[in-house]
Formats: sequence, C-alpha cells, structure tokens
Amino acid sequence: MNPRTKIKHVRALVAKGGEGGGGADYHDQGEGHWIDNHIATSMGRYPEYRQSRKSFGINVLGTLVVEIECEDGTVGFAVTTGGEPAAYLVEHHFARFLEGRDPFDYETIWDQMYFASQYYGRKGLVVNAISGVDLALWDLMGRLRGEPVYRLLGGAVRNELQFYATGARPDLAKEMGFIGGKLPLLHGPIEGDEGLKKNVAWLAEMREKCGPDFWLMYDCWMALDVHYATRLAHACQPYGLKWIEEAISPDDYWGYQQLKKQVPPGMLVTTGEHEATRWGFRMLMEMECCDLIQPDVGWCGGVTELLKISAMADARGIMVVPHGSSVYSYHFVITRHNSPFAEFLMMAPKADHVAPMFHPQLLGEPVPFNGRMNVSALDKPGFGVELNPAVKLRRPYVRN
Repeated sequence: MNPRTKIKHVRALVAKGGEGGGGADYHDQGEGHWIDNHIATSMGRYPEYRQSRKSFGINVLGTLVVEIECEDGTVGFAVTTGGEPAAYLVEHHFARFLEGRDPFDYETIWDQMYFASQYYGRKGLVVNAISGVDLALWDLMGRLRGEPVYRLLGGAVRNELQFYATGARPDLAKEMGFIGGKLPLLHGPIEGDEGLKKNVAWLAEMREKCGPDFWLMYDCWMALDVHYATRLAHACQPYGLKWIEEAISPDDYWGYQQLKKQVPPGMLVTTGEHEATRWGFRMLMEMECCDLIQPDVGWCGGVTELLKISAMADARGIMVVPHGSSVYSYHFVITRHNSPFAEFLMMAPKADHVAPMFHPQLLGEPVPFNGRMNVSALDKPGFGVELNPAVKLRRPYVRN
C-alpha cells in the first residue's frame, strides 16, 4: 500500500433506524436493558420521562459510520453517534477538507473542519461528526502503514490494559476480574430524601457484596445540583465511594468547582464525558473542577484532539480515563502514563457477562478477559476492527 496516496472519497453512512440493537448509539437497546432502566437524568423532573431514557429520545440520532477511501483503494473507517444530521455535515461540509488531500495531514484537516464550523458548532453533534472523521483518518493511517494506531501514537507504555466495569452489577463485575464497578445512579433530586436513601442503600448493598477493597463509583449522568450531589457524596462516604461522576450539567463549571471543594476528603470528582475540545477541558482543569477527566474520543474531537487534552492534563498531574468508546480509546490509553486504566461498558442487558460495546456493527472488537487485555489484542492495522456486512447501512447524502 502506498503511504503517500491521496484521499479520493469520503462517505457518511448510517445504521438502519428503528430496529434498536446498539452499535455506536449504544443507548439504543431493547426493552429491559439496565442502561435504560430508571436512571437519574436531568429529565427526571418530568414524571413521564423518568423511567426510561429512550422515552425522551436518548437514542434518536443513531450511528454514524465514516469511510475514507484513498486512490489506492485503502479504506479507513470509524463509528460514532450522530446519525443523519452528522452524515449531512460530513458529506456536505467536511468532505471538502479531505478529498484530494494527504491523509497524514490530519492536523490541518482537523483545524479546517473545526474552524470552518465554529460559527454553528464548537461542541455536541458537530464535534461528534468531526470526531468520526478524525477516527476514520487514524484508522486509515494505520492501515496504510500496516500498523496499529497505538504504535502511531508512540507505542505502548505497558503490556496490558486493566479495566473497571460500568453496569448495574458491580458484584458480578468483581467476579469477572474487573478492578472496580461504576453504578448508574437511579434516583434524582425530584425523588427527594426517599430517593437519596435508596441511592445510598444500593451502594451499601454493593459494598457488602463486593468487599472493602473493590472500587465503587456513582455515575450521575448530569442529573443533580450541587446541593444534592454534596449530600449524596457525604452520605456515601461510609461505603467507600471512590468517585462521583458527572454529577451536574457539563456547562456548570462553577458548580463543579464548588462541588470539588465540598466532597469528603479523598473522594474524587470526575467529569468530561460530554465535554469537547481542548478549550472545554482547559476550562475544567484551570478552574479545578475535577480530579480526573473522562473525554469520549468519539465525541471530544477524536484522537487528534484527545492528544492535546491529555497533554494539558499530564502537565497538571490529572488522570485521563476516557469514557467507553472501546477500541478507539484502548489504542490511546495503552500509550499514556496518565491513563492508568480504562472503562468497559457492560453491554449485556443484565450486566452479567462481557459483550462487545459496538455489537453488532463491528467485527473483531476485543474485550477484556478477567478484567484485562494484553496489548497483543490491539496488534492489527488501524483500530483492528471491521464493519459487519450483515448490518445494513445506507448513505443518505450521496455525492459521488
């Protein structure tokens, strides 16, 4: 393969809607899945949207697949969320900054995509689309060089990854070899003191089942205010809560700054899953909003931007533990000393066994065994995964 080949085509595809089944839009699960079962959200103030996150539309966007094809026929691809709106942006705006270009000019390509869309973007859906393009570029570069992405990022700094598990059954996660378990918070402020007591009781139950040394964390998914989050943190202190995650709105930097000062000593405040770009994370770090940042490489700007975010964090002694994102974060985490462990989302409906995060859309997606993954599992060109031909994709905005 010719490493100096030019980009010929950019294609944006979406998964066929209306069938559920996960993929990059991993919230799009069937009935009864733990990921959609009475989890606290900022929409919990409305009774009709309290039981299910899908009821208020968490799964409306769907999966975006970006394919970048070179003149020599080499194709790199990546998946993220964004669906048809993001596909429109890729085809009708961002493709102009790629087609005819050297794929290794990823810095210029990222810069042009971001600043060309700054007047309507900066975060959210637009940066999701940019992230998908950027990840596809890194996959393409790895395939052109015949090397895994982690080697393009400087090589592994350890021989294996170790994981904590996010899911409804940390007690089962411990049996599977994970170093910790992160629970979804089930009850928000609108459910009052009774809901708070239930949250603490569930943590206490899991602590009893998991023993004193297993990490337990709470994922609050932007559902709380500073007062409630502070009360929850102190109520959970006797049960060894390691961290409280994304407790309040991602735009409330001042609230995070206040919360970090008010939690019990030794308890970490973490956030960043829904933050984007080096500027957003600079705000979190300079205002001392948290102890650990959690960018999602499929949402924060891709690998190109995550490298910048991580460098800023490293200079401040802040850990970077990316949110989920499977192989797209594994190749990054294995190369960074300030990313000492990784998150694994338990996609099994009952969180009772290990299942690939982006099933069924990806083939060859590695998963941890006994809570760990040897670097050899990542030793394939690019990100080392392929699209499942059995999953129907369509290209809503055909240009060429």
